[in-house]
Amino acid sequence: MSAGTFTPRPGAAPVSRMILAQTALETRMLLRNGEQLLLTVIIPALLLTLFSAVDIVDTGSEESVDFLAPGILALAVMSTAFTGQAIATGFDRRYGVLKRLGASPLPRWALMAAKTLSVLVTEVLQIALLTVIALALGWSPQGDPLSVAALILLGTAAFSGLGLLMAGTLKAEMTLAAANLVFLLLLVGGGVIVPLEKFPDAVRSVLGLLPISALSDGLREVLQHGASLPWGDAAVLAGWAVLGLGAAARLFRWE
Repeated sequence: MSAGTFTPRPGAAPVSRMILAQTALETRMLLRNGEQLLLTVIIPALLLTLFSAVDIVDTGSEESVDFLAPGILALAVMSTAFTGQAIATGFDRRYGVLKRLGASPLPRWALMAAKTLSVLVTEVLQIALLTVIALALGWSPQGDPLSVAALILLGTAAFSGLGLLMAGTLKAEMTLAAANLVFLLLLVGGGVIVPLEKFPDAVRSVLGLLPISALSDGLREVLQHGASLPWGDAAVLAGWAVLGLGAAARLFRWE
């Protein structure tokens, strides 16, 4: 046995290991939160089932689920990347969790990366569950999976930026109220359940520039009509991602 066998080697773990550990923690915390589960899983699943089974809204397609499923997938992305992340991060900031983590060996950029990875893990679980429900309801998806993945990644970046911007600039209680209000407004006016064609032309042109409209319409073009990647919708999402993430990086307050 050499003299240095049991010599301690103090120091931080590799950044990649810290990010994975923080990602696992963030994901477990999100999945244990009843309010977050309501937003991210239960509400989208109920909306998909209800509006597919009951002819409440004229979607203009032969099968309601073919129109609704892409929109509900977009809603799931928004509920996790924007609403859930904004609320959770806002209260982490209020209770000093971010401040303490910022003083740990985990770099601040790595903490944001872990939160983003946690969002992606949750979205994979959401999409898998909603896809199973939609297929059971008779959904017949089409199109290129890579185009779907690209739209979801752009949508996640756009909503994450907006969620972090809200969480890093507003008080936690205001973030909670504002995030839920935005969720409800975009659910109604974002083309998720009600087609944008039902709105007046002047309103429709504005609603079409919203990230939820771009994501739901883009997914619908691919999954319902079998189109290739809709570059117009992708450009709208990319623009929101650049604006949101850029503003969040500049304005985010850790205390």
